[in-house]
Order: sequence, then structure tokens, then C-alpha cells
Amino acid sequence: MSAQQPDDVYTHGHHESVVRAHASRTAENSAAFVIPHLMPGVTVLDVGCGPGSITCDFAELVAPGRVTGLDRSPDIIAQAAALAAERGVDNVDFAAGNVYDLDFPDESFDVVHAHQVLQHLTDPVAALREMRRVARAGGIVAVRDADFHGMSWYPAIAELDDWMELYQRIARRNGAEPDAGRRLVSWAQAAGFTDVAPSSSNWLYATSQQRRWQARVWGERVVHSSFADQALEYGFASEADLARISAGWHRWGSTDDGWFLIPNGEVIARA
Repeated sequence: MSAQQPDDVYTHGHHESVVRAHASRTAENSAAFVIPHLMPGVTVLDVGCGPGSITCDFAELVAPGRVTGLDRSPDIIAQAAALAAERGVDNVDFAAGNVYDLDFPDESFDVVHAHQVLQHLTDPVAALREMRRVARAGGIVAVRDADFHGMSWYPAIAELDDWMELYQRIARRNGAEPDAGRRLVSWAQAAGFTDVAPSSSNWLYATSQQRRWQARVWGERVVHSSFADQALEYGFASEADLARISAGWHRWGSTDDGWFLIPNGEVIARA
């Protein structure tokens, strides 16, 4: 995701470790609540599509309907287009754009979707209003966002507590809301939706393979991504602090009984 205003700051950035994590997302593991609405012939706008893995899944589900993936970063759009070509998905296109000013006429899409987008925006309600504008009457706007303070893990590792505190400070310094999941109903109502269906689902990392993967992703992001750059720039952490937190992630990943749960809020809002 990164379909923001120019003055919005994307906490995660586009380091390889971030993009690799986003590319692991599928419609099944990250947008199952949307799948019942994706029939053949439906048109979809995927806002903040990132490297396009969910977008391409949507395209396969709605063919011959068209899917458009939108992201702020032209480089990420190029990666998404390359994935579509590799997978042979020909009913999808990608474009760089701005979630606050979508370059589409009113009522252009049956489904407008945004995954892990609203949590990074300075004005998520304005974004939802714009997404509502381009959704057809009777269509849906579907959003899903994690809730950082709702995350839980075992065993207790002090460095992960420090990571959570640091993430919250950076995201809020950026004008974003890391606990977005619990706010989706409120934001949808503020955007003018009156038919709002909430749900939730989790990502769980509790097998040895999942623990190693999650630890590697965040162990790298803490020291190499925009998260690290911002922590240093804002004076919230030193390089030694980041190295210590990264080591804590790897220590958690090497446990035999570790558990990391990420809750996600979901909303289907009817236009």
C-alpha cells in the first residue's frame, strides 16, 4: 500500500523486506471477506495495491470483469504489472494515483477495495469518501486494516514491547493511525455510509516456518526500511536501539513455542 497525498508519510516505505512481505498476501489469506462479492464480470478498483498479488487474484476471480490496481509508487506499479504478465492475467491494469483524488468518474466500479491502506493516511475519512464516489450505486467499498495495539505475542520479549512503542510513536508522528482496525466502522460512518457490515480476521505466526518468516521480515525492516530511517530522523531511537530490537525479533523467531497474532478489522460498506 502507498496511495497517499504527497505530504502523507508511508511508515513502512518500499524496502525489499516490505515489498516481499506484501507480495505474500493473497485474496484468500488477506481478503477472504471480499471474495463472496467477486463474481465473473464484476469491476474492481484495488486502492494501494502494492506489488499486485491480491489484485491479480481478484482479476482471476472476476474474469472477464476488469480490475484496476492503484498505488502511489510508480516503481511498485511496475512490479505489479510484471507480476500480472508473469501470471498471464490479462484483465488487470495498474496505474499510479492518489486515493484522495481518484482519476475515475463517479460510479465507475462495482467493488472498491483497500487493504492495509487507511492506517497510513492522515485523513482516512476523506479517502473513504473518495472511494465511495467511484463505487457504483449498490456496489461496495471493502477495507481491511490491522490493529497494532491489538497484536499479541508469546513469549514476553522486551524488545518486542519496545518495537510496538516505537512503531506507535513513528506512525503517530506521521499523522497516521496504527490502531486502524478498531476504527473502521466509525470512519465509514463519518464518510457517509449507512450500510456498514463489520468483520475481523487474524494473521497468525505460530509454526516454526511462520515464526522464522515473520522474524526475518521485521528483523530486516527494523534496521533497513523507512521505519528505521524515520526512527533515526525523528530522534526516537539510535542505531544501537534498532539493532537490539531487530535481535529481539530474531530471538522470538528462534523459539519453539512462539506465537504472534495480528488482528484485522474489516468493513463492507455499501455505496
